[in-house]
Amino acid sequence: MHAAFLDPLFGVLISFGYYTLGQYFFKKTKFFLFQPLFFAMVLGILTLMLMGKLGGQSTATVYTNMYKPGGDLIFWFLTPATIAFAVPLYKRNDIVKEKWGMILGTLFIGIIISMFIMTFVAKALGLSRVGVLSMLSQSATTAIAMPLSTAIGGNASVTAMACILNAVIIYALGKYLMKWFKLDEPIGAGLGLGTSGHAVGSAFALELGSAQGAMAAIAVVLIGVIDNIAVPLFANLMNL
Repeated sequence: MHAAFLDPLFGVLISFGYYTLGQYFFKKTKFFLFQPLFFAMVLGILTLMLMGKLGGQSTATVYTNMYKPGGDLIFWFLTPATIAFAVPLYKRNDIVKEKWGMILGTLFIGIIISMFIMTFVAKALGLSRVGVLSMLSQSATTAIAMPLSTAIGGNASVTAMACILNAVIIYALGKYLMKWFKLDEPIGAGLGLGTSGHAVGSAFALELGSAQGAMAAIAVVLIGVIDNIAVPLFANLMNL
């Protein structure tokens, strides 16, 4: 392979190029499969597979040698991007002060239920122990879920894919789910979108209103904190 493919900028250009392309198509069509994160992920994987075939290498080798150096540069920005969720939260901290008990209780119960459901579904589908562990932290945003998954013995790449798929599904079905479950109340809608859709769900919540956006932001932040405590404990208690 050409030396240019080994430069970290190669991974950066692939990621931003496909993301920008997905963003263009998504704005034009509003078709959920063009959601930029999902679109860039699928095209990126296909590109690496094609490069592996042409170069006589495995996709894993191409990923490690050509994409990962640039991908790691992008991943570094996920942490400050996650911290930025504090901005809409600060703007509506009046709601947090008034409803903090209900918010914490709702998120904690939601995480416990989510982990039980994910464990049951993963085992029913015949996933390995690593596969099951990879699913446990998917309720947190990607920047938190990936290192947490690795820490408990899961596969960070599988976890990242699960987080992105969550976001795509919520963006596609969010309006319908809110209608079906009658989530007209801003706090419930925001917490639900932030918990299930992470950054993409929070962006959608902000479109609905400042209260929904603030609740989605606090969901993303608190889920990350709670997951770091609850996921390892749950994995140990379930002998995973």
